[in-house]
Amino acid sequence: MDTQVETLEFEAEARQLLQLMVHSIYSNKDTFLRELISNSSDALDKLRLEAYRDKDLQVDTADLHIGIEVDKEQRTLTVRDNGIGMSRDDVVALIGTIAKSGTVDFLHKMKESKDAAAPQDLIGQFGVGFYSSFMVADKVTLLTRRAGESDATSWESSGGGTYTIESLDDAPQGTAVTLYLKPEDKDDQLFDYTDGWKIKEIVKRYSDFIAWPIRMGVERTGKDGQATHEVETINSMKALWARSKNEVEEHEYKDFYKHVSHDWNDPLEIIRMKAEGTFEYQALLFIPSQAPLDLFMRDRKRGIQLYVKRVFIMDDCEALMPEYLRFIKGVVDAQDLSLNVSREILQQDRQIQMMRRRLVKKVLSTVQDMMTSNVEHYKTFWAQFGRVVKEGLINDAENRETILGIVSSASTYHAEQLTTLRQYLDRMKDGQQDIYYVTGESRSIIESSPHMEAFRAKGFEVLLLTDPVDEMWVESVREFDGKRFQSIAKGQVDLDTEEEKQTAESDRDQQKKDFADLLSWMTTTLQEDVKEVRLSSRLTTSPACIVGDTHDVTPTLEKMYRAMGQDIPPIKRILELNPTHPLVSGLQKAYGERKDDPGLAETAELLYGMAHLAEGGELSDPSRFIRLLADRLARTL
Repeated sequence: MDTQVETLEFEAEARQLLQLMVHSIYSNKDTFLRELISNSSDALDKLRLEAYRDKDLQVDTADLHIGIEVDKEQRTLTVRDNGIGMSRDDVVALIGTIAKSGTVDFLHKMKESKDAAAPQDLIGQFGVGFYSSFMVADKVTLLTRRAGESDATSWESSGGGTYTIESLDDAPQGTAVTLYLKPEDKDDQLFDYTDGWKIKEIVKRYSDFIAWPIRMGVERTGKDGQATHEVETINSMKALWARSKNEVEEHEYKDFYKHVSHDWNDPLEIIRMKAEGTFEYQALLFIPSQAPLDLFMRDRKRGIQLYVKRVFIMDDCEALMPEYLRFIKGVVDAQDLSLNVSREILQQDRQIQMMRRRLVKKVLSTVQDMMTSNVEHYKTFWAQFGRVVKEGLINDAENRETILGIVSSASTYHAEQLTTLRQYLDRMKDGQQDIYYVTGESRSIIESSPHMEAFRAKGFEVLLLTDPVDEMWVESVREFDGKRFQSIAKGQVDLDTEEEKQTAESDRDQQKKDFADLLSWMTTTLQEDVKEVRLSSRLTTSPACIVGDTHDVTPTLEKMYRAMGQDIPPIKRILELNPTHPLVSGLQKAYGERKDDPGLAETAELLYGMAHLAEGGELSDPSRFIRLLADRLARTL
């Protein structure tokens, strides 16, 4: 075999992350061992599953374990396992480059961050895993052989821009990672990572629940004074989800979360479930405190691991959690499933579907409880995951009412705080039948929209929906608790009380007669752009605004459909005029006096353009609009 050593360069993002680790930006360096043990545990899980599925795989699974070895003289620490191992290509793909989504965004945020604590938070979102070794080591070597293969691979790096890789003829099955520890700094720490007691302390704190034995050699002194070397299992191997609640300390849940999620932050909420009867299962789920960087990326993974009778089956089990709860982490351990279950079978399995329904309801009820028992946690949850949760309003009809109950939104009631739909209902005016809302790109654009004028004048609260998903769900959700959702930018709006209607009825009838000819003429003149021109009851200060018909899609949604490749015809909207505005009343008077004046058509076009711009729209021919406006202004000088 050609055993020539090859030197390769790290992929750019991996190189930058390595530099972050080398310079030790994370204060709690102990977690490097948790990451290495977690990787070894994953490798053992994968080997046992592969051996079960592939009966021809020639591997020994009788004594799967993780070993830790320390050498005080050489200042090395080795974590080894006899798990699935890696091929040469695996090593290059998994360690030489970073395949995880969000790397570029992560590094960009790191550079932009001005908060001294931000690097730790961002590292926590990303989950550096193997790279954390360089927080404590000047050099790291890796020796690995994939189960079923004869060739082994050796890898080595000092955390710079390159690494070396070599193919070998022989090595034990599995992976051994050896850390050449940095010089001991007595001023910086009161311990050393070659101290057995320190290794035990870290394992007990972060990895005690690992299902595989973690073994380490210890020196014992007998009664005769003779020292003997023994191998000791230093973790309890008790699955947290199988233990009673009073047997588990809070920090154990938090450390388990970090193990399954590769997040370095504590979870926001811990959710325990146990179902007994005809179909038994246990679940230990977590709501993260921060959204992962890949939350909205196509190749993201969901975070639920599936076990059957404590035997690991698969991670990223999509069948157990819907897309809109993809941020939930944890494990589900079923008692009655086959060990040979596949992803395809899970999608159709009746028991899995039942589990999924119960898990979803439990997660949503946990969020509901937060709204009253821990408001700050709820605010954090909604800030991090609200946009994702609202996807469930579109595709989870069964839980739609529950999801609506946990939705928060900006509103005109408060400039900074969000409001829930329940709070909105509690503040509705007497006789108000609709929940008023408006969608748009930002709060500032929405609040300056002409559509808001009458609602602001009469004191009606309006929900301000600015997330892209808002454009979608308001089209499919009609009401909440018996109150209909009504866009203030669609259909006819009538905010007058019965008394106001009776008082103004004759005035409105007269206005309709006075403006009938102008409205008909403008509808014809602007027929390429609008379906109708009519008088408005929603304007108080602006001359005009553009609204949609009751069942029309919004312009933003129209753009989204086209961006997704759906070829939908252009949707004409309605131009509404404020009959009390001087510009509109002046145009009406001018039209009555000189119907053939070509300048009137230009004025109508400018009026439409201004209304279009006022709602944040884009003109089809901005240069023509500017030219008409400039000419008209010049005539006034």
